[in-house]
This record gives sequence, structure tokens and C-alpha cells, in this order.
Amino acid sequence: MTSRRGKFITIEGLDGCGKSTQLERLAAALRNQGVDVVTTREPGGTPLGEKIRAVLLDSRTAGVDPWAELALMFAARAQHIAEVIAPALAAGRFVLCDRFTDSSEAYQGGGRKLGSEPVLALHRTLCGDLQPDLTILMDSEVAASVERARRRNLQKGVAVDENRFESESRAFFQRVRDKFLEIAKRDAQRVVVVNARKQPDPVSAEILAAVRERFLKTASGARK
Repeated sequence: MTSRRGKFITIEGLDGCGKSTQLERLAAALRNQGVDVVTTREPGGTPLGEKIRAVLLDSRTAGVDPWAELALMFAARAQHIAEVIAPALAAGRFVLCDRFTDSSEAYQGGGRKLGSEPVLALHRTLCGDLQPDLTILMDSEVAASVERARRRNLQKGVAVDENRFESESRAFFQRVRDKFLEIAKRDAQRVVVVNARKQPDPVSAEILAAVRERFLKTASGARK
């Protein structure tokens, strides 16, 4: 019902940093202000994407080649954009996504040592160079985040096995974190770094403030 393009907001960070919780909190806060919000995640977000997610995160697929892993991530992403993200943005909705291409650059480019350029080249080719309007990077200490992610996945039980990345070494996750921070420095206009080591309430407040400042300040001012 609107000709205005929506806003694409992504939340990034290490596994176990609280991304999913903060995404849902942000979605609830925006809905309370009358914003039409879509929440989604990567890998996943579509029936095909969820099947690819099950393959990528299952501990039994530990032998997947890093290049195959990257290709599968982008296969899921291309479908996700076509089926969910692009239509929602065209309809003027806010899309909140748990992970996007920054995660591929951090995990496969940094953690797997494939480098940034192959990831960015695939993004340009397969994603139409779609970029988030705002990215929240939840920065956290490696050991604490990984331990939290492992506890979370153990609590899920055998029905949902998403432990493959959590089994990686601390050095792997340090490379991932370093790459995330490199992206934040490179794309400082897009990426807002939030200290995820704080309690959830102040983190939520900081994220909401960043979103309001970027997208809602003008609109709220116009209503006064």
C-alpha cells in the first residue's frame, strides 16, 4: 500500500552473542510504534533455505569443503532475497534479518580463510548488490559467546543439531570476530557496533536508539 521502499536491518555477531533475542526485542519495539516488520534469518528464511541450514549447521557435515559451504550459503541467500527480503522491502516493510553477507565474509572469508573478495564477488553476482540500510554488530568476547552457543544447542536436544560451527577452535572464532570488526571499520556508515557483553536491557535500548536515529527521527518529528 506504499510506494516507499522499506528498510533492511541486519544483526550480526558471533554465535551466542544474543542476536536472536535482540532481533525479537527490536521487532516488538518497532511494532509498538506502528512499524510493519518482517523478521527472518540466515541461513534459512525460506523452505529451501531452512533445508540448506539443516545441512550446513549439522555436526555430521563437518567435512563440507569451505568453498562448498560458501556456495550453499549464497544459494540460500539468493532464494531468501527473491522470496522474502525483496518483496517485503518493495512493500515498504522493515526487514530485520539475523545474519546476512557480513556473516559469510566473517565466517567463510575470515574463519575459513577464504578471504573477503570471493565473498563480495558472489554477493555482487547473486544478490544484486543488495546492502542493509543498517547493520548492528553485537561484539562479544570469543570464549563467552561460544560457550553460550554450545549450551544453547545442547538444550535443543538431538532433534535439532546445529553444533557444527560451535565445534570450531577458539582461533577460528577469533578470526571471525576480527573480520567482523574489520567490516565495521570499513563500512562505518552502515555498521553500528554494540557491546554485547552488557545486560540485555541496555543492549536493547542502544539498538533501538540507533534505529530511531537512522530511520524514525524524521518521521516522528514530522508528526509533531
